[in-house]
Amino acid sequence: MASLHPLTALTEDEIVQASSLIRAILGEKTNLRFKGISLHEPSKREVLKYREHSQPLPRKAWVNYYVTGTPLFYESIVNLSSSTIESNKQVPTHFHGPCDDEEITRAEEIVLADPRVQAEIEKLELPKGATVVCDPWICNQPDSNHYAFPLSVCPVLDTVTMKVTRIEYLPTGAGWEIKPPQPVRAIEPNEYIPELNTLRKDLKPLRVIQPEGASFTVSGDVVRWQKWEFRLTFNYREGMVLHEVSYDKRPLFYRVSLSDMTVPYADPRAPFHKKQAFDLGDTGAGLTANDLRLGCDCLGSIYYKDGLIANEEGHPKWKRNAICIHEQDAGLLWKHTNYRTNRAAVVRNRELVLQSIITVSNYEYILAFVLNQAGELTYEARATGILSTQPIDEGVSVPWGTVVHDGVLAVYHQHILSLRIDPELDGDVNNRLIYEEAHAIPYDPKLNPHGNAYTTNKSVIQISGGYDLDSKKSRVFMIENAHKQNPVNGKNVAYKIQVPPFQPLLASSESFHYKRADFADHAIYVSKHPSAILPATSSSVGDGHELFAGGQYTNQNRLTTGVRKWAGRKDDISDTDIVVWVQFGLQHIPRVEDFPVMPAEIIRVSLKPVNFFTKNPAIDVPPSTRTR
Repeated sequence: MASLHPLTALTEDEIVQASSLIRAILGEKTNLRFKGISLHEPSKREVLKYREHSQPLPRKAWVNYYVTGTPLFYESIVNLSSSTIESNKQVPTHFHGPCDDEEITRAEEIVLADPRVQAEIEKLELPKGATVVCDPWICNQPDSNHYAFPLSVCPVLDTVTMKVTRIEYLPTGAGWEIKPPQPVRAIEPNEYIPELNTLRKDLKPLRVIQPEGASFTVSGDVVRWQKWEFRLTFNYREGMVLHEVSYDKRPLFYRVSLSDMTVPYADPRAPFHKKQAFDLGDTGAGLTANDLRLGCDCLGSIYYKDGLIANEEGHPKWKRNAICIHEQDAGLLWKHTNYRTNRAAVVRNRELVLQSIITVSNYEYILAFVLNQAGELTYEARATGILSTQPIDEGVSVPWGTVVHDGVLAVYHQHILSLRIDPELDGDVNNRLIYEEAHAIPYDPKLNPHGNAYTTNKSVIQISGGYDLDSKKSRVFMIENAHKQNPVNGKNVAYKIQVPPFQPLLASSESFHYKRADFADHAIYVSKHPSAILPATSSSVGDGHELFAGGQYTNQNRLTTGVRKWAGRKDDISDTDIVVWVQFGLQHIPRVEDFPVMPAEIIRVSLKPVNFFTKNPAIDVPPSTRTR
C-alpha cells in the first residue's frame, strides 16, 4: 500500500491502533476516557524535506485521555509506524480536558435526577407538564425554545465523580442579591421551529442549478479548483484545516486554520462572572460539526466530505457530511464599460466555498473558507443560533444586558476568533510581517503646494509581539517575501490581511477573562515558527507545535499558555519562518431582533495579493453571459 502523505488525517485503523497502544501500557482493566486522538503533525521542516525527497515520515498520533473516575489527565505521542509510545505525560492538574458529547448528555441526566435539584425545581411551581432542560456550561415540544424560559437554579457538577456538589442561585434583579426560589409566573413562549410559527406565503422558489456539475475536483484530501490547489483535512478541535495552499503552482500558505475562539460575558455578578466559552478548546469545531445533508446548508452541485474523530472510548467516529464544498455566485468580480463604444466587459465572481457548521449548545457558527478567481482567500464566520439567556425579574433592566423577551435577559458579550496563518509566499518559508500606513505629505510650496498629496510609509516588524489596527492611518498588515520581487515594479511580493474593525477584549487585564484569553487583546500577533526554534524531530507535547492561540487547554484554565506567551519571547522575526495570528470578531450587544434565533452576523478576514501577480489574475476568466 502506498504511504500516506504526512499531513493526511488519521485513518480508522490508526485511531484504533493509538488507543490500543495506550490501553496496553495501562492495562486493559484500567478504564480510560479519551478526549482526543488526532494526527501529531510532523514539523514544517520535516514536511519540506519530504517534498524534496518523498521519503515517508513516521505516522504519529496525539492522544489525550483521563483515567476514568480520577482527575488524572494525560497527553501522549504515539508512533504508529513503530507501534511505540514516544511520550506519555500527566498534564498538570490546573488543566482540564474538553467536554465530549456523552459527558455532556450524562451530566444533564445526573443533574435532573438529583433529589436536591428536583426539590429546588418543585419550589418553582412550574406549569403542569412542563419539561425542565439542563443547559451545561462548560417544555411540551422536544424542539421548544427553552432559552425563552430560563430558571434561577444553577447546580454545580463534579465531572470526576459525576455528582452534584452544590446548588447555586442566580441573581434575577438589578443587583447582587439572591432571592429564595419562588413560583415562576406564566410567560408566553417564543418559538423558532417552523411548525410553531405562522410562515409567510409570498416566497417564490429560488434554485441554484449547475447542469454540467461543478468546476472543482476532489482526490482524497487534495482539492483543485481553477488555479487553486490545497489539502483539506479535518480534526476534532479545529475542524477544517487548509495545508499547502497554492495558486497557479505558486505556494502561498503552508497551513491555515481557525485556531481559537472565546466568548466572554459582561455580567459581573456571581456565578455569571465566570461565564466565558472557548468553543474550540472547550469542545471542538470537529466534535460539534453538523451533518450538512440534514438542511439546506449548501446549494448547487455539492461535494460532501466526512470528518473522522475518536469517541470517548477511543474508537473511530465519523462526522458524516461535516464539510460541504460548492461554488457560489458572489456578484461581479470586475467590469468596465467603454462609454465611447458602449461595449461592456463583465466577469462574475465565482467562489469556491468550503463550509462547516458547528453547534455549541445555543450558538451556531457557520465557518467557511472562500476562494475566488482573483487569488484571494477569505475566512468567513457567521454567528447565528440562540442567545445564551438568564432570568430577570419583571420590569428590571441592567447596564450589561438587554431584555429580549419577558423574563429573559441576554447579556452583552464578545465573540473573538483567532485565525492562524502559516505562510510560505512564493515557496520561501522565510517571510516577514510589515504594516503600511497612509500619511499626508506636509504642505510645501514646491513638493505639495496644494496640500493634497499623501504617501505611504512601510514598517517592518522586527520583534515578535502583539500589534493593533489604526483606521486613522489606514494601517494594513502584509505578509511579505523580501527575496522575491514583482517584475513590473520591483516591489516585494506580498499578501495583505484585510481585517474588519476589531475591539479587543474589554475585560480588565486583572480579570480571569483576560488571563484565559491569551490572544484577545490585539488584532495581530506574530510569533516565530516553532520549527525555527525547536528541533525538527521534537516530540514536545502541549503547546510544542503552537497551534492554538489560547493554548492547548482552555477548559477552566487560569494561566497564560498561548500566543501571548509565544510572541512574548521577543524573537527576531525580521526575515524568518513566522506565524501570523489574526483576531477578529463581534461586539454583541443583543437586541430584541436577535431572539428567538438571531439573524446571522457575518465577519470576514481576507488575504489578498499585493504586487504578487503581474496583472489582475482574474483577467483570464471568461466573460459572463446569461447562460454561464
